[in-house]
Amino acid sequence: MNCLRCNTPVSPGANFCGNCGAPVPPPAPSAQQPVFAGAANEPVPQVGDPQGVFRSGDVTVRIEGELVPVVDVELGGRENIYFEHHVLLWKDPRVNISIKSLRGAIKRIFAGLQIFVTQAAGPGNISFSRDAPGQIVVMQLRPGEAIHVREHQFLLATDGVAYDFFRVRGVANMLFGGTGFFIDHFVNESGAGLLLLHGYGNVFTKTLAPGEAIDVEPGAFLWKDASVTMDTNVTNLSTGLFGGTSFTLNRFYGPGRVGIQSMTYHPPMIANEGQQSTGINLGGLFNT
Repeated sequence: MNCLRCNTPVSPGANFCGNCGAPVPPPAPSAQQPVFAGAANEPVPQVGDPQGVFRSGDVTVRIEGELVPVVDVELGGRENIYFEHHVLLWKDPRVNISIKSLRGAIKRIFAGLQIFVTQAAGPGNISFSRDAPGQIVVMQLRPGEAIHVREHQFLLATDGVAYDFFRVRGVANMLFGGTGFFIDHFVNESGAGLLLLHGYGNVFTKTLAPGEAIDVEPGAFLWKDASVTMDTNVTNLSTGLFGGTSFTLNRFYGPGRVGIQSMTYHPPMIANEGQQSTGINLGGLFNT
């Protein structure tokens, strides 16, 4: 570079001009590499809303809206879909609605769960909404692939996806005070293998390596691969002379994926259980 006063070449690293003694300004800083926050293996946003139109078999799906998304489905007539009764928003009069019985009806009755879902047969258009803010997750299951979903958070599935449930005991859940809760079990037995979920808030995915674990707030769990196991992790927090409390999380072990929703969902407590209601309550929007 040259001296700004006399334009004489200045030696590299010199602080003053050798000709006129003028101070030499420091060199301009080089471009810095961008700084990223977070770990390389942390949960990442799940791509839930298909871009444009999503097709599988003769079923066409489009996600519409933002705050309270709507799932718009065009049925071709070969593949039926089923869904929980209260999520239907509108339909083409040509679409036929009927009842689909679920496996293990007696077991479901004793568990206090629904034994029927609603089935829709095309051709025609039909749309659904969970009637709550969140994100729609569209999953296309491979033949034989199984997914575990938090109860009452599946939106719809194609008819070839078998729907069952099981109870996980000892896993933290605010509704049962830590004694366990029910999980929906879906497996693609034939056909398109479409499964659509509604996550409250935004949905993130953590992919666990074999033996890798992650602790998740109980109300934040949305879905997991069947290969992922889950347990309860309780941390006792002591305050010395003033006693203490405990901090309870669900621990998931790989291999496989875990879906985490950013808006933690805790069902309201039953009043006569003598337990204090915690978590969010959006005016009964989550009651089914």
